[in-house]
Amino acid sequence: LFHKDDLPFQKDLRDAPDVFTSFKNQVEPEMAARVNEVPDTFRGNKKSRSAMGVRPCLPELRYGDLPLPSTGASLDFELIFEPEWKDLPYATRVDEPTLPETAATQFEGGEEAALHRLQYYLFESNHIAKYFETRNGMLGPDYSTKFAPWLAFGCLSPRKIFEQIREYEKEQVANKSTYWVLFELMWRDFFRFFAAKHGNQIFKLHGIAGGRDWKSDMQLFQLWAEGRTGFPLVDANMRELRATGFMSNRGRQNVASFLALDMGLDWRQGADWFESFLVDYDVASNWRNWIHAAGLTTGRVNRFNVVRQSKMYDKDGAYIRHWIPELRNVPVRFIHEPWTMSPDEKATFGAESYSEPCLSPSKFRDDGGGRKGGKKGRGRGR
Repeated sequence: LFHKDDLPFQKDLRDAPDVFTSFKNQVEPEMAARVNEVPDTFRGNKKSRSAMGVRPCLPELRYGDLPLPSTGASLDFELIFEPEWKDLPYATRVDEPTLPETAATQFEGGEEAALHRLQYYLFESNHIAKYFETRNGMLGPDYSTKFAPWLAFGCLSPRKIFEQIREYEKEQVANKSTYWVLFELMWRDFFRFFAAKHGNQIFKLHGIAGGRDWKSDMQLFQLWAEGRTGFPLVDANMRELRATGFMSNRGRQNVASFLALDMGLDWRQGADWFESFLVDYDVASNWRNWIHAAGLTTGRVNRFNVVRQSKMYDKDGAYIRHWIPELRNVPVRFIHEPWTMSPDEKATFGAESYSEPCLSPSKFRDDGGGRKGGKKGRGRGR
């Protein structure tokens, strides 16, 4: 979103803050606000002007503007050739993946699809006007922008999103929700400049702060990776990731906290797993999120209580039932804590095959789990 040369820091970023709010408020005065608050210019009215220091997008290219070489038979073929799955150079046969019916969103590559999603989310549906209220959802296509995969692949520019949001704010409204999408784009910038500042430290066992040891337990890790921990919120999110390549921001924070702070496993295994599966994977966002989840930045350690989070953000258990068929018939009173069912109740609701908890549920009593179960972290998957 912001050009490095426009940042108010030294060229090597040595003085760039490691805390997001400080970064945001220094980089863009118009976005400056306290945590969970918004500036006065985003109070629910149309916004005719903005002084945000975002450079404009490059002009649109017209057909024929690119200086292509003179055509020949071979070049003509290369320009029109679009590879299919069978043309990919795998050493051995790899079946083309198929998206399950349970997937909330069908992501299609390319700029055209990206711009269609941008137009739909802003001007056709007005979903952006309610983004702040819906952003913590986990089920469905429109609780969040879903711009992340196209941003990750360069099909959509953050500056293009900014320019379209500005048009929306002129025509419709500038409110907490439009601010919060810009806020998310600034998180994305923060991750990149954080990674540029700290370099390879974001991949190291002890991050940039150090301070604790991690254990290796492949059996425990596999339970996490395959969605068989016995904790429904974790399992549902991990199954969605493996089936679709996507996971909500809320889910990412919970499963990362669970692996690093509850299981005590090497957080880099989780970061690597995400790198392998996420359709919106990018280096800076993924690895910075994981060192934060592991408590290895200079900020506070934020442990998420996955039971409380489950009750808060999936109250009726719809998301859990969507991804865990073993629990599809379990009533709300048991859906978040299935270990509280008796053997007869498990048989009645068809939940006998669901995994037993891999950790003691006593770790997740309502009086534990960070600041009221953990505040909103970054993802993402937006």
